[in-house]
Amino acid sequence: MSAWAVEEYRALPLEEIDVRYGRYRLSMLEAEEAMARSLRRYGQISAVVVCLVQGVPVLIDGFKRLAAARGLKGLESLSARRIEVDERGAKAAMYGLNRTGRHFGELEEAWLVQALVREDGLSQVEVAVLLGRHKSWVCRRLAMMEKLCAAAQEDLRLGLLSPTMARHLVRLPAGNQQEALQSGRRHSLSAAEFRGVVDLLLASGTREKTNFVLEHPREALREAQAGEVRGWDPRLSAAGNRVSRQLASALDGLARMANWLRHRGRAELALGDRGVLEPAFVRLADEARTVTELTDDFLKEIHLP
Repeated sequence: MSAWAVEEYRALPLEEIDVRYGRYRLSMLEAEEAMARSLRRYGQISAVVVCLVQGVPVLIDGFKRLAAARGLKGLESLSARRIEVDERGAKAAMYGLNRTGRHFGELEEAWLVQALVREDGLSQVEVAVLLGRHKSWVCRRLAMMEKLCAAAQEDLRLGLLSPTMARHLVRLPAGNQQEALQSGRRHSLSAAEFRGVVDLLLASGTREKTNFVLEHPREALREAQAGEVRGWDPRLSAAGNRVSRQLASALDGLARMANWLRHRGRAELALGDRGVLEPAFVRLADEARTVTELTDDFLKEIHLP
């Protein structure tokens, strides 16, 4: 290919455009059909964006336009603009060129983040800087791909599991995700219901409670919302049942706080919130350490002969 200056526009034959980065984009038939109608009616409104890799034009932005154009008779080329980027920069440009209009979905963001970390060897902090996002955002996107069980990842790719539900599912240990996924599918749970079910599973202190949530998710949600506690266990004394209910309440609160700290945390707070909340978080840390020490002593005591 003859010398092509950066930012220069050219008419590129469709068959010459390399789509290797298409693996980071979802192919959506309806969107491509809508783009084909637009091309047919108005022609190409904006140029696609490419970079050169060993002289080959590699598509960075404009995958729907290219797919639609290849399905139209008589359209043999697209107007293209060249930018100068390396492998990492190409991925960053893919995200940046689509960020404003929110054309990049969560799954596509997760694919891109995973590629930058695993293929390009960047740290999560470096990815955050490159994409102009917070490290917690990068961590959540990476977790969506790497902490999900295989079945959930496949459902996500096929569009059977929404990114929102995947984000809730990843809060569970990988070994427990399959049964939660099956329960959600079996009962046709909405994203909001599924989030509540995951909250309940995280707070479940016994296998019996876990089974109840999985087998009767909506009933479990109603009881939780009504403030009812399924804390009575015939194996326990009255005092034992009181402690069981206190444990369930404490574990539920800790699970919710751990989830907030792990997945949202500081990034969600306004600057003015932090100073006001800091004393409470200091007390939380102190109380947690005290409870940990007392619990360790208690566990040693109950195992004494």
